[in-house]
Parts: sequence; C-alpha cells; structure tokens
Amino acid sequence: MSTDLWNYALALYRREGVEQASLTLQNAGADVCLLLCGCWLQSRPVSADAERAGTLRELANAWQDEVIKPLRRLRQQWKPQAQTDPQLGVLRERLKDVELAAERTLLERLEEAAAHWSPAPEQQREDWLQWLLPASALHHDALQTVRVAAGRLQEETGF
Repeated sequence: MSTDLWNYALALYRREGVEQASLTLQNAGADVCLLLCGCWLQSRPVSADAERAGTLRELANAWQDEVIKPLRRLRQQWKPQAQTDPQLGVLRERLKDVELAAERTLLERLEEAAAHWSPAPEQQREDWLQWLLPASALHHDALQTVRVAAGRLQEETGF
C-alpha cells in the first residue's frame, strides 16, 4: 500500500464518520488538508515543531485563499441554480472535480514540504494537530472521530 499523503488522505476520508467530521471541523475554521496532513505526519511519525507547522500553514493558507476557496465559493453559489439548470449542473460537477484536483495539489505540496523531516523518538513526539488546527477545532467532538479513525487505519493497514 502506498504511503503518500494523497492515498493516506483518501483512505482516512473514506473511514466511517470522517467525511462528516472533516466538514464539521472545516465549518469550525479548520483546513481539512492540514487536518489530513497532520494525521499522516502523526502516523509516520515525524517530529512536530512550530517552524515546521508554520511552513505547512503558510503553504496551505496561500493555496486555500488563492485557489481552493474561490472554487468552493463558486461551486456553492451555483448549487441552487444547478438543481433546475442541467447544463449548470454539469458545469458545477466539473468545477467540483477541479476543486478536488486543487486539494490534491495542496496535499502533494504539503508532502513535498515534509519530505525530508526526520522521525522523532516516541517520547519526543508532539501532536501535529495541536500545531496545525485552530483552537476552535481542537476541542470539537468531530476531531476525536478523526483521531480514532486515523488510529484504526494505522492499526489495520500500517498507514
């Protein structure tokens, strides 16, 4: 099984409850790509620190603001009209595919940024999600759903 971030993200996102939990956390201000990346780094296990987390947040924030969020806004804006306009519905689905491709690109960039970071001994590991998620998401029940699913994924697949 591949251990790249994209495949990890797909495997985790397909787990029961993770999609809904991720969307809930997104509504609470979290970046889902950073959430998935944090879980992936935690499973590797790569040492977390403020500088590394800052690098990932800067990269993600820029791509989210410039690419993903505008695509998402437009897709959401079209939703009501697309229900009665089949041609717009087709365009909206294509836009959804472009949005997913932009998220994949972000995950690839996050993986590339972390490619040479060294693992840490178990006793020195910090929680990546504490560094990557806003306080509004850290104490949300939905985060526990994602953590449990990530733990099970690692136990079952070695991911």
